[in-house]
Amino acid sequence: MTVTATISAVTEKLVERSKGPRGRYLARIAEAQAKKPARKALGCANIAHGFAACGVHDKNALRNGDGPNLAIVTAYNDMLSAHQPFEHYPGLIREAARAAGGTAQVASGVPAMCDGVTQGEAGMELSLFSRDVIALSTAVALSHQMFDAAVYLGVCDKIVPGLVIGALSFGHLPAVFIPAGPMPSGMNNEDKGKVRQAYAEGKVSREELLEAEARSYHAPGTCTFYGTANSNQMLMEIMGLHLPGTTFINPGTELRDEITRAAAKQALSITALGNRYTPIGKVYDEKSVVNGVVGLLATGGSTNHTMHVVAMAAAAGIILTWDDLAELSQAVPLLARVYPNGYDDVNHFHQAGGMGVLIRELLGAGLLHKDVTTVMGSGLDGYLTAPVLEKGNLNWTRAPDASNNTKVLRGAADPFQPTGGLNVLKGNIGTAVIKSSAIPPERHIVEAPARVFHSQDELKAAFKAGHLNGDVIAVVRFQGPKANGMPELHSLTPSLSVLQNRGLVVGLVTDGRMSGASGKVPAAIHVTPEAADGGAIARIRDGDRIRIDAVNGSLQVLVDEAEFAARPLATANLAANETGVGRELFAAFRRIAGSADRGASIFEVA
Repeated sequence: MTVTATISAVTEKLVERSKGPRGRYLARIAEAQAKKPARKALGCANIAHGFAACGVHDKNALRNGDGPNLAIVTAYNDMLSAHQPFEHYPGLIREAARAAGGTAQVASGVPAMCDGVTQGEAGMELSLFSRDVIALSTAVALSHQMFDAAVYLGVCDKIVPGLVIGALSFGHLPAVFIPAGPMPSGMNNEDKGKVRQAYAEGKVSREELLEAEARSYHAPGTCTFYGTANSNQMLMEIMGLHLPGTTFINPGTELRDEITRAAAKQALSITALGNRYTPIGKVYDEKSVVNGVVGLLATGGSTNHTMHVVAMAAAAGIILTWDDLAELSQAVPLLARVYPNGYDDVNHFHQAGGMGVLIRELLGAGLLHKDVTTVMGSGLDGYLTAPVLEKGNLNWTRAPDASNNTKVLRGAADPFQPTGGLNVLKGNIGTAVIKSSAIPPERHIVEAPARVFHSQDELKAAFKAGHLNGDVIAVVRFQGPKANGMPELHSLTPSLSVLQNRGLVVGLVTDGRMSGASGKVPAAIHVTPEAADGGAIARIRDGDRIRIDAVNGSLQVLVDEAEFAARPLATANLAANETGVGRELFAAFRRIAGSADRGASIFEVA
């Protein structure tokens, strides 16, 4: 089946808009391509440094052989549950590389911070910028030019987008992304949410809250809710950068280890040294970008990706806009309800049929481009399979034809809702996004008086003091990239949810972020221009009526236009955000950061 008119039209606009930068990008990677092992072009001292620490077999292969050498770029650390399984992956990859006639070396580690640990803390102000640090670190890793392909070990929020941006800067190299998989299901998400709200109201102790959190986040693997980390993993598979069906298999299993070995072998099989050359710069094209956005919309993916997909696309010379996302959202139905959009987690999604069923349904409805290049070399219909172990051997079987649990995954003919549930809002406050898929329909339009805060701590203090006792649109500003690095404000969710559960009209307007784990409160986020960049959000005053309208895509302060335009812009003392917890090192990042709708990136966009 051919794609629908909307998918075709958005793709055509993307191709036309990107002609200049995409053409320059492809010319660059063509120039960088080498038909012989890259290391052969190095001087003798250079290559001797490159293999000095290797064992005899690998040293001889790198010194004298013509086989491919695989870079391992790893975000391993054992503080992140999602990344702890990567500890033993390099050994598996080296072993698989030797068996395939090649070699593999850990090219570098890249930083990997946990938004769950830093949520509501000063360290969260480094989180978004860590994406660009990871991209820079990836470029440093690959700059030794010892490699013919690369595998990337990363899972969580900013790590995968950073790895993708870095990998695309070496777009002539084939790239395979290797997941670690989610931890087994822990405490029921509905029960966990109730404990969090009870703690916000002072009804349970810190010890009871900690016990609930420990039962939820309890083992190696990705957190099981559908936040940015698991949205990343879905994105890598639907864009053809994972092996098929491998995204949501739990860690610590024989199947997971065999998938890791297979991924290494696949990366080595698609280098320029053979006849199946498949560089990431050509896998990642306009059609795959559209496929990725469709996947995010169909699954109710993280709002963080409204910035990440724009920044990643720019690294490949592709100019993606929020208007593209909004247009696609109107044409893509919501097929999954995974917490926080429902109460089931990613393990339940996988058990219901997972990525194979999702891709089958979207292809059947004409919502995905089938004729794309993937790391498997085939079109996207090659992803209608699932890995299995048969007598110790890894094979792929046909993925299920349909979901076996329609509470979490449905077909395109019977979606949870007819649109993707991501809306772009525009009005006299600026441009923002809202994740309407997480919000009941009766709250898609809210209107209430504003209460203005210049930090999330101010809002939480007002809540605890009982000062928020009526309908309210909380305006939390000076939270954008230029102000303080654009931290997530997920820690506001329990307080705002409590107010909403009391029957009040509640909303949030902010130039900061809410994560993929944001709750049921209508939230107009990523407002741009931000307050620190002269945005109109800095003109809002306490008591102004604000209307968030996800149905019509509007974000308005209901004040006389001339009066509103004449108001001076509020200022904020941001000195406290400039030092401590490493923030002083990121002053240059804050100065040059782009706007949220352009990816909030420190890099020049196409």
